[in-house]
Amino acid sequence: MVELRIEGLRITQDDFTLVADWALAAGGRVAVIGPSGAGKSTLLNAIAGFFPLTGGRILWDGTRIDTLPAGQRPLSILFQDQNLFPHLTVAQNLGIGLDPALRRVDWQAVDRVLDRVGLTGLGGRRPAQLSGGQQSRAALARALLRARPILLLDEPFAALGPALKSEMLDLVAELAGGALVLMVTHDPNDARHFASQTVLVADGRAEEPQETGDLFAHPPPALAAYLGATYPT
Repeated sequence: MVELRIEGLRITQDDFTLVADWALAAGGRVAVIGPSGAGKSTLLNAIAGFFPLTGGRILWDGTRIDTLPAGQRPLSILFQDQNLFPHLTVAQNLGIGLDPALRRVDWQAVDRVLDRVGLTGLGGRRPAQLSGGQQSRAALARALLRARPILLLDEPFAALGPALKSEMLDLVAELAGGALVLMVTHDPNDARHFASQTVLVADGRAEEPQETGDLFAHPPPALAAYLGATYPT
């Protein structure tokens, strides 16, 4: 079975340590939740290659990827700030996901993925000419165009209102295909809406994935403390 396997992972920086040891099957929809500062984004950045490991290894389909440069790993990552270049058009922002020099880009493929995310005819605009929701769609389109088997979402839709955020999560679920999606969120409703499994990050550990409904119905102490006594289970 194709899977993302994290074996004996350890990340240490100053007095912060995060450990993890588990696997996720290809095609899964997984939320990553926990208190601020617990290491959710650090976990995704380590998988993506932007944060060094101090122990363990990361494998995809049985092959180590933690030894690869970030750009050679089989994944795409979306950040909260979208990382759209303001001086480029929307189409060019998508194209650099395929070729940073923009010399070997299939522009018809760019137009097709813009159509898929509801941005038909907007490829010639600059990011500043788009709404916040449209910018989120453009960033998602770039990730989809890269067609990597792992998609990491580091709260890219956090600045959107509830209805638009829910729409974007539905769009990810619809268009990500067979990609494994890991989504950092602070909102348990996002996890319930999108993810069949959830990873709790707390007290220096990214726990093994659990079925999302069961986890929130019977939260462990760290999650219960994070959710608060008034959270409806």
